[in-house]
Amino acid sequence: MEYKDYYKTLGISKDATPEEIKKQYRKLAVKYHPDKNPGSKQAEEKFKDLGEAYEVLNDPEKRKKYDTLGSNWQHYAQEEAGGQQGRPDFSQWAQQRSGGQNSRTYSSEDFEGADFSDFFNSFFGGSARGSGSQRRYREAPVKGQDYEARLTVSLQEAFTGVQRMLAIGEEKISITVPPGIRDGQVLRVRGKGAKGKRGGDSGHLYLHVTVEPDPRFERKEDELYTEVHIPLYQAVLGGKVNVATMTGSASVKVPPETQTGKTLRLKGLGMPVYLKKGESGSLYVKILVDIPQNLTREEIDLFKKLSALRP
Repeated sequence: MEYKDYYKTLGISKDATPEEIKKQYRKLAVKYHPDKNPGSKQAEEKFKDLGEAYEVLNDPEKRKKYDTLGSNWQHYAQEEAGGQQGRPDFSQWAQQRSGGQNSRTYSSEDFEGADFSDFFNSFFGGSARGSGSQRRYREAPVKGQDYEARLTVSLQEAFTGVQRMLAIGEEKISITVPPGIRDGQVLRVRGKGAKGKRGGDSGHLYLHVTVEPDPRFERKEDELYTEVHIPLYQAVLGGKVNVATMTGSASVKVPPETQTGKTLRLKGLGMPVYLKKGESGSLYVKILVDIPQNLTREEIDLFKKLSALRP
């Protein structure tokens, strides 16, 4: 008969406190609950093992007997088996080691007919019967279902951050969208999903964010790109031009002899970096030079003179 290491089953140390045992059991019971793993025999067996381990380690008296057995397992198994094929009755051994009069033999009735292993039944006595495992399934805490929803914001709202009121069932909740949110990003709102069952935690609300495009800007991660048109004369002579930004406008110096397609970088005027206060990307301004049209005869003559002055 295989020895059951209940501490290993729960993933805890042998000096774990009752609170630690309970917390770890609840966590694993939710993970391996049959309702969450439909059709998985492996999860079902794991869930049953967790219930058996918790049944022993959560009870001070049973845990004490189990700890005593664990330290003498190899010696006692050989001594009682005597080289025979039969297996030892550990329930009798437990009575002998615990002082006789104050000892007791546990049966399956003590544990509501739980479907425990041969190891458990041999040590504590009795036999496994009934549908206790199903009862354990029904009694274990179950985390509530997660909800999913979509949330659309403008690029300006993504820049400044925004608060929205959402109706989740009969409840209205306020959602804060931090500055710098990106298109396609998912926000998790803890505990705003379905209510848990039997003391289980509530699920979460997952918001899939869509950031609407802005005709003034192209966004690439935290950088913004825009274009500005200037007349030929300003491109040749230089000057200042007003450029639209997310906060209004900025006056930008255009160097003399600027070629069309040249890009100027305005540091810190891009999108805020998500959840990094004080950090922002850059705004890149592409200069587009407009060639004058519908020239007068005088303008044409002047351009010819300028052309003749250049080699």
